[in-house]
Amino acid sequence: MFVSHLELADFRNYTSASIALAPGPNLVVGSNGQGKTNLVESINYLATLGSHRVSTDQALIRQGADAAVVRARLEHAGRQLLVELQLNRQGANRAQVNRAAAKPRDLPRHVHCVLFAPEDLALVRGEPSGRRRFLDQLLVQLTPRMAGVFADYDRVLKQRNTLLKSARAARVAASQLSTLDVWDERLVDLGSEIIEARGRLVSALRPYVGEAYAAIAGEVHEAELASELSILGAAPDEETEVSEQTVRTEIDAAEAASAFTAALARNRRSELERGLTLSGPHRDDLLLRLNGLPARGYASHGESWSFALALRLASAALLRADSPVGDPVLILDDVFAELDESRRLRLADAVGGYEQVLITAAVEGDVPAALAANTVRIRGGRVIDADEEAS
Repeated sequence: MFVSHLELADFRNYTSASIALAPGPNLVVGSNGQGKTNLVESINYLATLGSHRVSTDQALIRQGADAAVVRARLEHAGRQLLVELQLNRQGANRAQVNRAAAKPRDLPRHVHCVLFAPEDLALVRGEPSGRRRFLDQLLVQLTPRMAGVFADYDRVLKQRNTLLKSARAARVAASQLSTLDVWDERLVDLGSEIIEARGRLVSALRPYVGEAYAAIAGEVHEAELASELSILGAAPDEETEVSEQTVRTEIDAAEAASAFTAALARNRRSELERGLTLSGPHRDDLLLRLNGLPARGYASHGESWSFALALRLASAALLRADSPVGDPVLILDDVFAELDESRRLRLADAVGGYEQVLITAAVEGDVPAALAANTVRIRGGRVIDADEEAS
């Protein structure tokens, strides 16, 4: 799959833009702050329904505008598809597929994309929440109905936390909270489905991560993935040491449901004291190991970069293997400036076979010539031609 044409209206710093893109590599060049990342962020949003930079849609709508529109023409195997998303300041967002109304959550069925950006270093060195988001956004692309499961889980979790806080304020005993049992049952049903789905994803990603790491780093290192599960006693958000008893690669929904139910019973007193749900997929982590050691505490800067990039390339490879609509669009946002010459060339080799690769760079010379076949130049939220660039 590739994006042949992209239109933006009031998205970030773009008042209006119409951009033709080619299959294969496309280089988007411009000084910092001109809108390169905004352009590729719009495509990634269609695929993931989220931004890699902000947590809310409001920042994506140009200041002073009531709505932003992203419209993309997709092509694969001679077929075209037009997808459109309108982000609204007030009211629900709206979507269209081939000019027919659709639900925004349906768009990831049609748009597959993998984006790597400097912020992805936090996948290795940052908080567990970023790694959970990485898994969940990939899950939505692979299984779009999971978007509804995540939304339902978040809703139930908020309701349960509200009840816990109210009980704490009113000093209600645990034995008097029959309502909590109802929320527990729903939380376990949804949470165990998420835990099982994440486990399957981690298992599927593992071989691709190892291959991608070797391709980028040019060295033989054992890059591994596993899940740290709070229902088994892990507390990654509290930066506790990793216990092997809490680490799993896969776990089925029935086992997860049993462990989740036991964890809720075990933590009931602590949850009432803190007004917070202490176990569940919202408290899990993706454990990254390099040569048997946790990458978060032991990997060097270069190793961390290679691992983060390997996670994204593995995601692209998994989507490529699974997708009926061809390759995902692969986006490398301001990546080459962070890499040495050897890693730049190895990365260029690793991505060269994808249907479409979008690269952003402030310095054109940072990007290997093989990836600069089609160059788009951006200034101040506008696509500029050669004459404008010269001036």
